[in-house]
Amino acid sequence: MFTGIVEGLGTIKNIEKEGTNIHFTLSCPFTDELKIDQSLAHNGVCLTVVKIEGDEYTVTAIDETLLKTDLGSWELGDKVNLERCMPAHGRFDGHIVQGHVDTTGKCISIEEKDGSWIFTFQYNSKDITVEKGSITVNGASLTVVNSQENQFSVHIIPYTYEHTQFHSLKEGDFVNLEFDILGKYIAKMFKGRE
Repeated sequence: MFTGIVEGLGTIKNIEKEGTNIHFTLSCPFTDELKIDQSLAHNGVCLTVVKIEGDEYTVTAIDETLLKTDLGSWELGDKVNLERCMPAHGRFDGHIVQGHVDTTGKCISIEEKDGSWIFTFQYNSKDITVEKGSITVNGASLTVVNSQENQFSVHIIPYTYEHTQFHSLKEGDFVNLEFDILGKYIAKMFKGRE
């Protein structure tokens, strides 16, 4: 389980295709603390560390993951948001994040607003957001504002902007979205009563 509090940025160093799988090799500030078989969220996608060499590590994305996320568009040199699983004794700073991306969304607007930023995203799924509810965008736990059907916005403070992938995000870019697990369970319960 993750909390959506991004620990650092990883840099993609190598991309290798093998059948329908893609192996991504990255470097990050805490590579020396990683272990083989460890789960690590990459832009919100839970992937398993399969190899560590020096200051680089490798993870593998299978076809199912590539179909539901934006990982297939990653290129050498891209920066990705990283988060290790929350330790059992850790502080719960964000919200419950599984690392299981529901869909991708498209950034349709970026507005600078007196030192912070408003990012607006559009998506095409039956999932919903609620005003002041939680959403995970590329692995970052954020609060929904201006919740609409298939669209929402988030406000980004300067610290988050500088220390996550948001400073390089542009209009038209696709992001990974994971909707709040509690909201998904509640929506499913109500749907069963219809």
